[in-house]
Amino acid sequence: MKAQPHLTPKSLTASEYIRALFEPKDNVAILVRNRALAQTLQRITRAEIIANPEFQAVLLEQNRAGADIFVGMNPVKDGAYSRTKQSLKEIRHVYLDIDRDGDQAIEIIRASLDIPTPNFVLNTSPGKYQVVWRIQGVDVQQAEALLHSMANHFGGDLAATDATRVLRLPGFANRKLAAEFVVQVVQATDEVYALAAFNIPHDSPEAPRYVGDSARSHPVVGHKSQSERDWAYAKRALTRGDDPETVIQRIADYRGEDKADPQYYARLTVAKAQTHLQTKSIETTSPDEPQRPYTR
Repeated sequence: MKAQPHLTPKSLTASEYIRALFEPKDNVAILVRNRALAQTLQRITRAEIIANPEFQAVLLEQNRAGADIFVGMNPVKDGAYSRTKQSLKEIRHVYLDIDRDGDQAIEIIRASLDIPTPNFVLNTSPGKYQVVWRIQGVDVQQAEALLHSMANHFGGDLAATDATRVLRLPGFANRKLAAEFVVQVVQATDEVYALAAFNIPHDSPEAPRYVGDSARSHPVVGHKSQSERDWAYAKRALTRGDDPETVIQRIADYRGEDKADPQYYARLTVAKAQTHLQTKSIETTSPDEPQRPYTR
C-alpha cells in the first residue's frame, strides 16, 4: 500500500509555493516570457526576494501585460548569472509536465506504487498538469535519467526532462490560452524523497510512452547535443502520432531562450524528422505494398 501523505492537501499562493520549494537564501531563476512581444526576461535572485509582495506585484503586472511566469525548479550557485547545468547548486526537485490525457495520467500517478506521493500538483490549463517531487542526494545525471524514465512511463513531455527546466508559477494566468486560466497548485506532502523511492525502470526501446499505451518510444541514450535531442524527440513524437504543429510548438517553447528564431528552428527540426521517417518508411516497404506518406 502506498504511504499516506503527512500533510492535509492545501492550495498555495505563489509566495507560499516559492517558500515550500526553496530555502530563503537560495538563488532562484524567474523567467518572464511575453510571446506576443517576442520578449524573454530572466532574473536570478534569492527565494526570499521572489516571495515578497513587492516582487510578486511586479510579476503580476507583467502577467497582466501578457507575459507567462515561470520558475526554475533547482537553485543555482552563488554568483551564477545563467541557468545552466554547470550553474546548478544542487538538485532539489524532479517533475513531470503532463500535456496529454492529463486527468487520467494524474490518477495513475497518484495510485502508482512505483513512485511516492507527489509533493505538488499544478493545474496549468484544462486537463494539463505539472507534477513536482522534492528530492535529495541525486546529481544532475541521475535526476535527468529519472525525469526521462518517468516521462516515458507516465506520459510526460519528453522535452521537459532537463534539470534546468522552468515550470509555471501558480497564481498567474496562462497566457498561451485564449480564455484566462489561472495556474493553481495543491501541496499534498512535505516529504523529501531519496532516489530509491522511485521504482521506475530505466528507459529502453520497449518502454511505453505512457501507462496503458501500445505506442512505443525510442529514448535518447548517451551524451548528445541538445539539437540531437530535439530531433530525436521530434521523431518519437511524430511516430506516436502527435500533431506536427504541436511538436513544433513544444520545441519552440523549449528552445525559446537560446534560439534567435525558435519557431523557424523547431519547424526545420520537425521537417527533417518527417523526411527521415518518410524515407525510412519507403525503405522498409515491400514493392507490393502501397507507399503512404507519414503526414496525413
